[in-house]
Amino acid sequence: MNIESSVDLLLPFLNHHQDMVFFLVLGLGYIVGNLRIGSFSMGSVAGILFVGLVFGYYGFRISSSSQMVGFALFIFSVGYQAGPGFVAVLKQDGLKYFVLAIVVASSGFILAAGWAYFLALPPGMSAGLLAGGLTSSPTLAAAQDAINSSSVTLAEGWTKDQIIDNVAMGYAVTYIFGLVGLIMVMKYMPKILKIDLVKESKDFERGNSEEYDLPENVVLRTYRINNPDIESMTFEQLRDLYWDKTSVVKVKRDDNFYPIDEDGLRLGDIIEVLGPRRYFTDKISKIAEEIGTEWKSDNAQDTAQVVVTNPDITGFTLGELQINRRFGLLLMEIRRAGKHMSHNENTSLKKGDVLTVIGAPHQIEAMGEYMGQIERAGVETDMITLSFGIVIGLLVGSLSVTFGGVSVGLGSAGGLLASGLFIGYRRSVKPTFAQLPEATRWFLMEFGLLLFMAGVGMRAGSGILETLQHNGVSLILAGMCVTIIPIFIGYFVGRKLLNIAPALIFGAITGAMTSGAALSVVIKEAKSPVPALGYTGTYAFANVLLVIAGSLIMAF
Repeated sequence: MNIESSVDLLLPFLNHHQDMVFFLVLGLGYIVGNLRIGSFSMGSVAGILFVGLVFGYYGFRISSSSQMVGFALFIFSVGYQAGPGFVAVLKQDGLKYFVLAIVVASSGFILAAGWAYFLALPPGMSAGLLAGGLTSSPTLAAAQDAINSSSVTLAEGWTKDQIIDNVAMGYAVTYIFGLVGLIMVMKYMPKILKIDLVKESKDFERGNSEEYDLPENVVLRTYRINNPDIESMTFEQLRDLYWDKTSVVKVKRDDNFYPIDEDGLRLGDIIEVLGPRRYFTDKISKIAEEIGTEWKSDNAQDTAQVVVTNPDITGFTLGELQINRRFGLLLMEIRRAGKHMSHNENTSLKKGDVLTVIGAPHQIEAMGEYMGQIERAGVETDMITLSFGIVIGLLVGSLSVTFGGVSVGLGSAGGLLASGLFIGYRRSVKPTFAQLPEATRWFLMEFGLLLFMAGVGMRAGSGILETLQHNGVSLILAGMCVTIIPIFIGYFVGRKLLNIAPALIFGAITGAMTSGAALSVVIKEAKSPVPALGYTGTYAFANVLLVIAGSLIMAF
């Protein structure tokens, strides 16, 4: 049986089971996206776009309402994720990253508009060229939303559906070539410019390392006191000589473990210790011998984040609260307004502080009741905030004002992005608000994007061959220009004018193009996560700017 006859048998079946089509595109798209040629793979977005084109060629479609659901989930999640970074980069080198994001977005915009005029592309294809060349899905979503919401004037003789098809086809033709070109340039550009990314990243890490260390290799062990000198020591002497000011030490009394009291320790006492391995070798091994099996803390203990909301304890120091003695918990970290905060016994707590602790579940519950609210490795999603956040975003996007007969507004993309940015930022400031666990956020963003992209591919598939026949080579060349030229312009401005560090500039450029795939290549070449700091700096601004660009370019 040849391929053509197999397709003829499969098409009638799928036409009667349309509910299978999206998931078939999703699965096949992932398979295609994960195929490797050497070290290169297209990735899930390009894979699903490609498979969607094939299904679209045979007449399959995803309903516009389903595509809109994917669009809303994706754009809102992008805003939610970028929210904390959006505010953070405003406070630290915000102007530099903002300027770089503007340079990359505006140079891509000018190139796409220029090529559209020079090639006399059909209405809407300029938006597809911009979105595909910069590999920016938010730009594509914003352009299609601008058409659907009638916020742009349609070209005479063209319908909404025709122009949306043009956007999708322009994007489909240029995206795959844009992605390949971006990855190749990011991979080889540092070598051509004789920049040692590995060395630059190590130098940056050394120059910007923070002066704190989180407890590592935390374990739970049981010991028997075997040093007779212990009996002559007071409680305060024991604390000064044999405690590291963080680990949890309890003594066995009446078959239960309790905090060490003023009576101190006696020869033969059994103690249970929760702390980093170095504490056992530096301190405990001098006074006791191990008698129990070691349990790793992540197996024998629970980890949770306790949010301080009780006004009665704000202002108290860690020394006064004595978390290790009162609750038998090991304090791992304190975050304030989303940032790590170095701490010691004199550190005062404030409302909204997030304390990461390790210990027995019932002890964490006790601390949570006393201090505020417990947040374990997020398993619960605040569906109320998620739902109404999207509703508010859509409502904000529907608002517009008229200037000179032209309706101007954020559109659904801008409204959803603004709503997500605000809620994501508020979440970083007030941890009890709008919980959206990382795994859930990743799923919503990925699923939403792929649902939207599957719809784009299927819509473009019906006319893709005709587009390639009429504008194929010229459109691909134009897309490569829109991809490559902004990279070099961005590098020149970022390094020569803005003085962004070499370890950050390539990550910043990929952030300005919102390309996580290209960032992964830069990180791999650098053998360090340092370039991701530059990515975060421009990514938040780029998401806003490229959404705006997607709407504006519909005028060309």
